[in-house]
Amino acid sequence: QVTCIEVVETYVERIKEVNPLINAVVKDRFEEALQEARQVDKLLSEGPGDDCLEEKFPLLGVPITVKEAFSLYGMPNTSGLVNRRNVIATSDATVVSRLKQAGAIPLGVTNCSELCMWYESSNRVYGRTNNPYDLQRTVGGSSGGEGSVLGAACSVVGVGSDVGGSIRMPAFFNGVFGHKPTTGVVPNDGQFPNAHGVRTSFLCTGPMCRYAEDLEPVLRVMAGPGVSKLKLNEKVSLEKIKFHCMDHDGGSIFVSPVDKELLQAQRKVVEHLESDLGVQVQRVAIHKMKYSFQIWSAMMSSKDSEGQEAQRFTDLLGDHGKPVWPLWELMKWLVGMSSHTLPAIALGLTEKVVNLNLSGKAKLVSMGKSLQEEMEALLGQDGVLLYPSHPTIAPKHNSPICMPFNFAYTAIFNVLGLPVTQCPLGLGSEGLPLGIQLVAAAYNDHLTLAVARYLEKAFGGWVLPGKV
Repeated sequence: QVTCIEVVETYVERIKEVNPLINAVVKDRFEEALQEARQVDKLLSEGPGDDCLEEKFPLLGVPITVKEAFSLYGMPNTSGLVNRRNVIATSDATVVSRLKQAGAIPLGVTNCSELCMWYESSNRVYGRTNNPYDLQRTVGGSSGGEGSVLGAACSVVGVGSDVGGSIRMPAFFNGVFGHKPTTGVVPNDGQFPNAHGVRTSFLCTGPMCRYAEDLEPVLRVMAGPGVSKLKLNEKVSLEKIKFHCMDHDGGSIFVSPVDKELLQAQRKVVEHLESDLGVQVQRVAIHKMKYSFQIWSAMMSSKDSEGQEAQRFTDLLGDHGKPVWPLWELMKWLVGMSSHTLPAIALGLTEKVVNLNLSGKAKLVSMGKSLQEEMEALLGQDGVLLYPSHPTIAPKHNSPICMPFNFAYTAIFNVLGLPVTQCPLGLGSEGLPLGIQLVAAAYNDHLTLAVARYLEKAFGGWVLPGKV
């Protein structure tokens, strides 16, 4: 019905209109994108039948955006680190290359937190990204630019990565869908920083979209040959899914209590599933979830099976230069002379503290393994767990520093290796997005994606900012 050039021009205009407010796209490639759109239209006008093209280029002409931490040829690849500000990608990350080969057209790269390790997308290279539903609110992190650009209807699909909730928190705060696949299926190559040692089992690359139905085709392309492990061709009968529900983590002292409005939204989901599908949603209380932050933290800094130490965050901050001394950086920050953000400095300090108590760390790693077995047993091949995406709705800028461990609600599933889909549930009383996490056992991504499509129909999915 419309040409590819019309579609791309429309998205380019939308970005130009709202990006001065949200600061999500940090570098664009509009000229190249428009040129690629013309080539798509040329291909369609003279090419073979539609079926053949659809098979070869499943994402033909679809405008996408890419988290700046991923290599996109000709675009910056700093991950918000000042001493990388002159780094320009000379190749494409594996997932970016696959999306381009499938016909997708990148419009540009989007903001993230410094070194992708904080849930406020702000850094000393590009500044701060704002939430399209309320500019005074955070977009989450580290794929916060992607969350914001999608929530603001400036892109169709986003490329995100997630080691502690970096796809799901921004998707939640900005009212869109995000999927953290089962660990080890979608390649992480070509992003900075990449995972080393034990963290290769926790870092996941995945899709972010405004519409639930777009998650699966994009995931197929991202996963490439590995897609067969995910059972995406299996038909899902929602009535046969065993649903479980947990309202909160059990009351961790490190984490905020779950917001009443989020609890209410989750209750509505349970009621809808029970009345519409005739299923019985089983309430569960998994005691170890109370220690989610401690388990994640211990497992992130543990040695891998070959005894290799996890890469230190302070080394990454130095980026092949001298490691950063967090205490010295804190002094410099207090007088406005540090090139690092306060959350990055704080993480460097906590990293040192975590490594002081080695026996306590070993106990927590063992607890994590035991929790993984418990989760896999509970969910089996036909279970889905409903769990809050975050204890609060999108917080105001800078306030996450007061409750730095709230990301534990998403992070725990990285170290457990489970697939999770973040699903929006409309807007709350303040006009901010509500949402829920859908969790399944490893390689059962097809279950959470199917439930997300179902809940989108029931609760309305993404809502255009400013519409209500």
